[in-house]
Amino acid sequence: MSKFIQLNKRAGETKSHLNQARKQGRIPAVLYGIGKDTMSLEVSEKDMLDILRKNPRAILQGKTSDEVVVPIVVQNVQKEIMSGKLLHIDFHHVNMTESMDSKVTIQFSGEAVGVKSGGILQVEMYEVEVRCMPGDLPSSMEVDISGLAAGAQLLVSDLIFKDGIEVLTDPNTVMIQIKTVHAEVEETA
Repeated sequence: MSKFIQLNKRAGETKSHLNQARKQGRIPAVLYGIGKDTMSLEVSEKDMLDILRKNPRAILQGKTSDEVVVPIVVQNVQKEIMSGKLLHIDFHHVNMTESMDSKVTIQFSGEAVGVKSGGILQVEMYEVEVRCMPGDLPSSMEVDISGLAAGAQLLVSDLIFKDGIEVLTDPNTVMIQIKTVHAEVEETA
């Protein structure tokens, strides 16, 4: 939780004001949470793009205009359909004393033995849902797949997280598999 993001109060709520703010590189945002007042904000588009690129599920330190620092997480990102330009961000207050549900990105490393012998690598999912204390939430998890042979698969239950992290995704879900290629037999006429 080391990344700071400046949360500035929104000056206006009209559509023209919001569009003008976007042109100046400020994205409209809202901050909410259980037992907290909802705040209409603006954040730097450049800072948000950097955060979303590096770790979109990171717990951030939101610094408000009155210098109060609160732990927050990106809850939702609204983008323009055609250009992908950021339109709106929803932030959620994080209670650092209660467990939270989130997703963890799985990064696969190594080249599977089965792929070297002619198999095809098929990735079914890149993230799993977990429940843990906010301070224990990993940004990602690297999994070495070099030992997977042709016909083998990696299940969610094969992942080993540190103590305190409960995996909510079905443990029997296939994450990655090495498919075998069957040579087609030509029929002679």
